[in-house]
Amino acid sequence: MTGPRYTPLAASLPASVPFVGPETQERARGRAFTARLGANENGFGPSPRAIEAMRAAAAETWMYGDPENHDLRSALAAHHGCGIENVVVGEGIDGLLGYLVRLTVGPGDPVVTSDGAYPTFNFHVAGFGGVLHKVPYAGDHEDPWALVVQAAGCGAKLLYISNPDNPMGSHLSGARIAQMVEAVPDGCLMLLDEAYIDLAPAGTAAQIDPADPRVIRLRTFSKGYGMAGGRVGYAIGAPELISAFNKIRNHFGMSRISQAGALAALADQNWLAHIRTEVAAARETLARIARTNGLTPLPSATNFLAIDCGADGTFARRVLGHLVDAGIFVRMPFVAPHDRCIRVSCGPEAEMLAFAEALPHALAAARA
Repeated sequence: MTGPRYTPLAASLPASVPFVGPETQERARGRAFTARLGANENGFGPSPRAIEAMRAAAAETWMYGDPENHDLRSALAAHHGCGIENVVVGEGIDGLLGYLVRLTVGPGDPVVTSDGAYPTFNFHVAGFGGVLHKVPYAGDHEDPWALVVQAAGCGAKLLYISNPDNPMGSHLSGARIAQMVEAVPDGCLMLLDEAYIDLAPAGTAAQIDPADPRVIRLRTFSKGYGMAGGRVGYAIGAPELISAFNKIRNHFGMSRISQAGALAALADQNWLAHIRTEVAAARETLARIARTNGLTPLPSATNFLAIDCGADGTFARRVLGHLVDAGIFVRMPFVAPHDRCIRVSCGPEAEMLAFAEALPHALAAARA
């Protein structure tokens, strides 16, 4: 008997994932982490109103969710001052990125991103046979002009940038992003990943016409709204592009529970303001811990902090390994020179204290 007959493209791909989850690491370690600070989750949790809405919706899980996500799309459109035809909802930004690549990228098609930027996007591009063209960061920031120049030079179909940035936590002004949109080459679509925008300083969000066909903005309920496990993302773009998602998206991909939770979370902007306060305080705590240990915290517009360990990637990986051994789940950038850093998510006080206790021992062991 023969097995499945994979496509040549699928057969050529490695069976790997961009991130090893904390649960996988816990199974390998044989014990749970003390502090879960590696996945940029919102450890402060979702709005109590969202929790109650999801609890109530649990009794209705015998029904499929609304395949049009009508109520949530309507609420998002009102929130952003656009039409419902400008909004698509999907299974997190990751799911929407996959749909976008499927819609636009075929084997051999050029796609531009920054070297070291969010790797899940790269996996989607590889999965559909696209060819990645990468440009270096400008220090610890993505380089909008270099991305645009590269896109024009290679005839890119897609250009990806995140603002604020993951993994460095840096951000560009909304005005700079708006200038970038004006420079996008003909035939190229700019993917603006704004996963962390709800936690960023004023002026970070660009003023962009929702109907502008040159750009699509991607946002999520995973970060500021504390619903990473709910898998709710959305995009704002031109009606023709938003409508095209209906050709290939999973129409029943959103659960009723997630839809109800996101709708309630969006309505509770007071909770989001509370989360911003909590995250800002935790960022300051992490920065203080870093400086106390002779390390350099980088400026952050997100719910995580990149901490420069003061040497190279080899040393930072040793620090990370010793933290993991001590029960502190953290991650680090993949690409030099950013891999001189570890990346630590903001979290409740107990987890900040656990990190503070473990870090000096991890540094001492890494230096030994």
